[in-house]
Amino acid sequence: MADARAIVTKASFRRRLGRALLWLALLGTLALVAGYVHFAMRLAQSEARAPRTDAIVVVTGGAQRVGDAIGLLHADRGTRLLISGVNERTGREELAKLNPRAREVLTCCVDLDYRARNTIGNAIETRRWIRQHGFRSLLLVTSNYHMPRTMLEFNHAMPGVRIVPYPVVTDQVDVTAWWKDWHTIRLLVPEYAKYLVAFLRSLVEDDPETSRLSVIIGGRKPVSPKPGDQMGPEQDKRSRSAGQVPGA
Repeated sequence: MADARAIVTKASFRRRLGRALLWLALLGTLALVAGYVHFAMRLAQSEARAPRTDAIVVVTGGAQRVGDAIGLLHADRGTRLLISGVNERTGREELAKLNPRAREVLTCCVDLDYRARNTIGNAIETRRWIRQHGFRSLLLVTSNYHMPRTMLEFNHAMPGVRIVPYPVVTDQVDVTAWWKDWHTIRLLVPEYAKYLVAFLRSLVEDDPETSRLSVIIGGRKPVSPKPGDQMGPEQDKRSRSAGQVPGA
């Protein structure tokens, strides 16, 4: 008789545990969906503003981003511009061809960062750059759907710096119709997941530059170990003129 009661008790406990786990899964799913809706609605409501700051930083990933950042530099919204995450094969001449009116400022007031490999790397390299120049405020330029995660990474890496977002809106991504455009949904859902991971990571790490989590999440170090002055077309030209083989 005691064995029968024990079996009934175990079965009852398993049913209660199963229902509790089911409710937890349901509540977790609802929380994720609600968070995504809030995330997407914030993007749809975001507006670009361009107050005067010490400097401007643009994260590469779209041609319009760089063009808008150069326009802000021309409008004297900052004294200097950092283009972070530039492809190693892209130099100032290529950027000038894409942005003809930028040829003069590319020579005097623009720095190219070749070392950043992802958004965490963008934040790390920007922090090094602002410390070098003594800047205290930044106008941050990137696509509107990428802005929440970029702001999170930049604020985490530079808590003492005033960072003003300048979200770039493109015709290819209509965040105002995030609930009915399949292309937008496919873009925003992974971006929301990356934002959540970045948020959780920021709670448990002190510095992204020394974080093992950033390496695990990105699959590699967020910045190249190669010095910035040894990367890009300009270094290639100097090496050839000196009779050296690039990368030797």
